[in-house]
Amino acid sequence: MKPLSGTELKRFLRDYKRLNRPQREITALLHSVEYPYNVGAIFRLADGVGVTKLVLSGITPTPPNPTIAKVGRSKDRNVLWFYEQDPERPISDLREDGNRIIAVELTAEAVPYDEYDYPEKSCLVFGNEDHGVTKAVLARCDGAVFIPMYGKGRSLNVSAAFGIVAYHIRHLDGQSSSGDVRID
Repeated sequence: MKPLSGTELKRFLRDYKRLNRPQREITALLHSVEYPYNVGAIFRLADGVGVTKLVLSGITPTPPNPTIAKVGRSKDRNVLWFYEQDPERPISDLREDGNRIIAVELTAEAVPYDEYDYPEKSCLVFGNEDHGVTKAVLARCDGAVFIPMYGKGRSLNVSAAFGIVAYHIRHLDGQSSSGDVRID
């Protein structure tokens, strides 16, 4: 087995995307995600998973930022993003546009991320690395999901959590009604 590179890799990815077009829209709101490393990693993941847009709010650092650019491999140039200090307005606008607002947070009402019934348009909300999603933002969410933890840790890094949940939603696009993964 040999890894693909150059033209072969470009053709493979182009053909895969053509045969497996995303059916769900995914937006993400990062509220007070503090570390540029995490923001850069999320930009790179957002590009990979085909996120519609990223909303940055609170103390979340924004491009241009050398750490965001380096870690994100400059994907902040490819992913539509905007900054709004207070997340209330973007949440309202996203809801009016048909998005369900879903916190990725440990709450009493949260369900495992792989058991949630994701709609055609979802906005995933992520909070600060130490404090999570604020109570004020949680009050504006329609639901919450969590990632089950089986070791001693109580949570994952915010960029890892973003990747797990966003790719799970994207993977749902490739399932037929029987639950089988579509391979064309």
